[in-house]
Amino acid sequence: MSYQVLARKWRPRTFHELVGQAHVQRALVNALDQGRLHHAYLFTGTRGVGKTTLARILAKCLNCTANGRGEEGVTSTPCGQCASCQAIDEGRFVDLIEVDAASRTKVEDTRELLDNVQYAPTQGRYKVYLIDEVHMLSTSSFNALLKTLEEPPPHVKFLLATTDPQKLPPTVLSRCLQFTLKHMPPERVVEHLTYVLGEEGVAFDESALWLLGKAAEGSMRDAMSLTDQAIAFGQGSVRHADVASMLGTLDHRHILGLAEALADVDVQRLLAEVSQLAEQGPDFAAVLDELASMLHRLAVAQMVPDAVDNSHGDRDIILQLASRFTAEDIQLYYQIGIQGRGDMVHAPDLRSALEMTLLRMLAFRPQGVPKPPRTPLPLRSEPSGIAATDANTAAQVARAPSAAPEPSPPIESTPSESHGEGGQRDEIAPQEVFSAQPFQIQSVESVVPVAQQEPPLQEPPPWAVDTEVATPEPSPAPDVRAEPAFVSAPEPIAEPEEPASFPEPEPEPEPEPEPEPAAKPDIVMPSSAMAENGSGILDNGLWLQSFDSLGLGGLTRNLAGNCLVESDDGKLLTLRLDPSQAAMQAEVHQTRIERALGEQGMPRRVAFYVAELSENVETPRKREERLNKERHAQAVDLLNHDPHVQKLQQAFGAKLIESSVKPAEQLR
Repeated sequence: MSYQVLARKWRPRTFHELVGQAHVQRALVNALDQGRLHHAYLFTGTRGVGKTTLARILAKCLNCTANGRGEEGVTSTPCGQCASCQAIDEGRFVDLIEVDAASRTKVEDTRELLDNVQYAPTQGRYKVYLIDEVHMLSTSSFNALLKTLEEPPPHVKFLLATTDPQKLPPTVLSRCLQFTLKHMPPERVVEHLTYVLGEEGVAFDESALWLLGKAAEGSMRDAMSLTDQAIAFGQGSVRHADVASMLGTLDHRHILGLAEALADVDVQRLLAEVSQLAEQGPDFAAVLDELASMLHRLAVAQMVPDAVDNSHGDRDIILQLASRFTAEDIQLYYQIGIQGRGDMVHAPDLRSALEMTLLRMLAFRPQGVPKPPRTPLPLRSEPSGIAATDANTAAQVARAPSAAPEPSPPIESTPSESHGEGGQRDEIAPQEVFSAQPFQIQSVESVVPVAQQEPPLQEPPPWAVDTEVATPEPSPAPDVRAEPAFVSAPEPIAEPEEPASFPEPEPEPEPEPEPEPAAKPDIVMPSSAMAENGSGILDNGLWLQSFDSLGLGGLTRNLAGNCLVESDDGKLLTLRLDPSQAAMQAEVHQTRIERALGEQGMPRRVAFYVAELSENVETPRKREERLNKERHAQAVDLLNHDPHVQKLQQAFGAKLIESSVKPAEQLR
């Protein structure tokens, strides 16, 4: 069976037999049934979608004589049996003039064609001019045709077909009814081929038809031609292996294998798939293109499963495979694949470029944001009992109910393993890097005041016992432990030394360092402030006092610092959030705030309410900014009145750069 026999046998004879062009069929059928005929029709679309076939069907509709020879004989369902229909099907109808504009582009050819326009049809009802690839006509030819298109005789119809309507002059387009034929999707091609091969009695594999539908690239004519070639290649049957060998295309199953290896993060299987591909000598650039196309389909399957392209007939496989990837993985793999495709020209060979691109996908695979730890970060809470590794958390929780002071059990075990408080932090920090690295550095800043204030309340008794029982070298340990306790001991020691060491003690002991130690005890003890409140209700004043003691860090501290207490009923704490920070809301921050409140003896559920903040009420962030500005102003004032600075200014004309001044509290 040759292609001509197969294509001619299954060529549409009526509008209803036309495949995939229902919108054009509906418009033309309604126009024919209502007698609303135009003098010029323009059919556009890619190759092989039925433009010329549709024009021939329309010519039969205009000249069919089954219903009579008058104007009433025009029909939307040509009989195919009358003399006019048979002559048009056989290509011998005198009044159907078919012109290939690609071979007759000269203006002389167009004028010769139009010389007989004024004469009445010889055999049919209308004289039909079918001009194929009309965009190939020259400008002079279009000008010659334009006058006839503008005022044609009533017995003449023009049917124009083109694959590139942009090349037609606007004056020609405006005088035609334009119909754009659709691109044939692989699903429609496979559906039609299944019907044709079933009627012909040809055995076939469905996967082979999907290969043909993909190779046709939207053209039903090309699909029929390839199918006839596949029947001849496969000795009367259409099989997957034969079609893949005939087309020389990449086997889609290898692309699926690469995607599955990426989903399993199996490097060995990934390289094995590439090795199997190399045995077939494929175009490795095309392999990467197919893989990027599949990643795109996987991303669509994750977002909108119903919109997955079924161009390979593997919709179910794609949906299953999409559930094995994270959205971050697919997006990164696609971006790496696109960039790797452009880098192939610089690679020593295409196979190594493909392998490096695939390995880069797995090497830079996102690990995801770690879940917040169930216990406080080691550097965020007390360095004694609560700040322990995740492995020791269960043991500490088991010991906590038995011993009233939480810091005492870890303090007894730390000296034997490390020296001082620093040793304990050295053991904890490596694990914390993997559990919550982005918040480690930020939490150090929020922990310094807590670490300096809380240990002196609980740790001195154990250390006093250790220094008495230990060897007669107590000086190093008390020195290390005495540093955080500088808040309670500056009055008897620091003040006598400063006048002795500096001849001008007046500017330094001014009441700047004293108000801050006085304010710290109010911040450190929120539980006592809650007890004094009596009702246990957290208002905005207590929120400001207890904010620093919560030990929040990073984005969580920034979010909570821009909040005011909206309401508190003892169980639910509603925080009013500045609208400018609304995008920072996340469940992880809410969980951290609730955990920090629970550690301070204020168990609450936290909810955010986004609304404009009152200018008369300070948030923790505004309070911190105000205090920083006040400290900065005091520090600048002290430096301006410092005699040494004044001498430098007088002697060398020095100027104080106020933006570089940092208060001592900010440097600690």
